[in-house]
This record gives sequence, structure tokens and C-alpha cells, in this order.
Amino acid sequence: MKKLLIKNIKTLVSVYEKAPAKLSGKAMAQLPCIENAWLACEEGKIAEYGSMEDFPGISDWKDLQVLDATGKLVLPGFVDSHTHLVYAGNRETEFVDRINGLSYEEIAARGGGILNSAQNLRTCSEDELFEQSKQRLREIITQGTVAVEIKSGYGLSTESELKMLRVIRRLRDLNWIPVKATFLGAHAIPVEFKGNKQGYLNLILDEMLPQIAKEGLADYIDAFCESNYFSAEDTRKIFEAGKKYGLTPRLHAEQLSHSNGIKTAVECGAISVDHLEFCTDADIELLKNSSTMPTVLPGAAFFLNLPLPPARKMIDAGLPVAFASDYNPGSSPSGNMKLMMSMACVQYKLNPEEAFNAVTINTAYSLGLENELGSITPGKRANLILTKNIPSLGFLPYAFGSDLIDTVILNGTVWN
Repeated sequence: MKKLLIKNIKTLVSVYEKAPAKLSGKAMAQLPCIENAWLACEEGKIAEYGSMEDFPGISDWKDLQVLDATGKLVLPGFVDSHTHLVYAGNRETEFVDRINGLSYEEIAARGGGILNSAQNLRTCSEDELFEQSKQRLREIITQGTVAVEIKSGYGLSTESELKMLRVIRRLRDLNWIPVKATFLGAHAIPVEFKGNKQGYLNLILDEMLPQIAKEGLADYIDAFCESNYFSAEDTRKIFEAGKKYGLTPRLHAEQLSHSNGIKTAVECGAISVDHLEFCTDADIELLKNSSTMPTVLPGAAFFLNLPLPPARKMIDAGLPVAFASDYNPGSSPSGNMKLMMSMACVQYKLNPEEAFNAVTINTAYSLGLENELGSITPGKRANLILTKNIPSLGFLPYAFGSDLIDTVILNGTVWN
């Protein structure tokens, strides 16, 4: 494998000899950097780095690619720990409906929302679904995402949930970036089980889960713990069943109302609990001393005009916080993590350092990738971003509508 040297780096960002697994509270504002730096990568991994003043020179040019990063920042790439990237079609008509005054709940009640996506997905072939999703994966990579979690949940039948998870596996097998798969059969109650939620739960537990485990299609199990969807008790049953098959829980919680999702996530040992618009002070106390990563999805709160999750209060209380995109067709049709950084700063009052840690180190922890990604650390994957010529890290969230990424590097190789 070729070697890569990046020299004359304006600022090398998030540099650790040994990186923390996650950052909490005041530590989220810490972002160690080296000015006027160089970085060497070998065998797809970060090898060495330092100041250009102490650059040892090049002794072996064989299979060496050299990039000059004068005026540019070099960053660990974004890790997006919550997406629904695999879906069929779009839901722009519902966007117009909301503009015209309908709520998310009203649209769902008349067959829109998740059920709309389920109908689209069921009529889409696996190959077509793969091609659509492959384009979206390529898009987020060009925007700087170097690892991603993708959920099922738009199938809502055994056949279609398996189809989604098989597509996620095909995306993973492209070997572009690490892809983690989450089984989200408990996303909504399908039309054919209207008024019979227990029947659908039985289908998840007795048919979907065993087949998913047999094919090894998922890393995680998730549920939409929300009024009119799945209760805390339902969620607990789903998680207990998933854990028997080796699936780690992560949870949609407190998005549209308070449903005791955070309490359930913590008690079930979920690695993350996501959304959190209706997170309370008592929930923040529950999250303390837990291993559960609170994850804010700013795109969804923005797009649905929901109350903002209390991210600032969480950090000030000493918690770690992650930010992810929630890329999906209905409530957050963007996987642009640089934009999520901007929202974190403008709407949630994080400083740029906190926002950057929230989309790198802390999201990597949420996906069990803390030893591979999230910082510039020897031995980690060389999955990196070279910016265009910009004055500082703060310019990334400041110029919220600008494309500031010049080059994406995956496993030490320039991505095309």
C-alpha cells in the first residue's frame, strides 16, 4: 500500500498520542492542535506527525504520495452515528404539507411519514434500493463523513426489513468507509397491524430477529420510543430480545413527547440515546454515570421546527454529547455533518471545538469506533479531511453554506 505524507499543514486538528474514548463536560472544549505541521500515513493508518520545524525529511520516496496543505487544515473525518440513509424515493410533498400547517403527527395519521416511506420501499427492488443508497453514501463521503451508521425501519415487514439490512451490508462491502447496521423494525406499526401492536411486536421478536441474527445483518437494535409508537415497556422487551442475539441497543427517545425513553435506554445499557427534544433535568441526572451517549440530531429539530434539545445544559452538567445528521427522507434530508456543526454552534451555543468533538470523537464512541476514528492518533485509520484555504476551525461552522472540503482521504488514499 502506498505511503502518504501531508506537509505544510496550516493546522493539524485533534492531535493525541493516546486519544480519550469520549469527551465530557468542559473537556469537550479541548481540541489539541499543531500549527505548521506534517502528517505521515502508512498501510492506511496514521503513523507519525509533528511540526514542520522538526520535519525529519524524506528518506524513502518509493510508493510515496506527497500532498502540500499550505493554508489548509487537516482534520479527522466526521463520524455520523445516526442515519436512515437507505430509503426509496423522497417525501417533499410532506414538506409542503408542513409549510401549509399540518403537523408531523397529522401527516403520519393519514398514512404519511414512516408509513409512506415503507410503502415506497416495499415496491422498490433490492438492486434499485442499493443504487439509490450508494449515491447517498458517495455524497456524504464527499462532504467529509468517513464512517456511518445506517438503520432499517422503512420495511416494517420481515421481507422488507431484511431487504434494507442486506442493502446496508452491500454498502459496507463496498469497503469505502466503515458502515454499522442497526435493526429498527420497531420504527412504526405497519398498516396491516393497525390496532394490533402486540401482533407486530411478536413478528419482530419471533420472526425478524432470529432471521437477522442468522444472517448476521445487524450490529445494533433500535426502537422509536414515543407516544403512539412504542412504549418504554415495548422498548425494553425489544432490547432484551436483541441483546440475546448480541445486538447492542441504541434508542430514538423524547423527540415528540416525553416517553421515559432516556430512563429505558440507560437501564438497558444502550450505547446511545438520540433526539432528546423533551429531555428533562431528571433525565440529565440519569445519564450521569452511565455509558450511554446522548446524541442530538439538529437537522430533525430544525426541519420539523421542534424544541431544541438541551445540549448546552447537558455539557455544562458534565455529560458527553454527540451530534449526528439523522439523514432521512422525512425529517432530516441532509447528511452534511459540516452543516450539523453549524447548527450546533448557532442554535445550541456550542463553541466550534465542542461542536467538532461532538461529530468526531463522541460519535466514534457511539459506534464502537473510538480506537479507529475520531482523532489524529497513531494507529488509527487515516480517514481524513483536507479543507480548502481557510483561516481557522471556526470558519467551518461560520461559513455554513460553503463547501470548504478540498480533499477526503480514506485509509491513506485520496478519495475520488
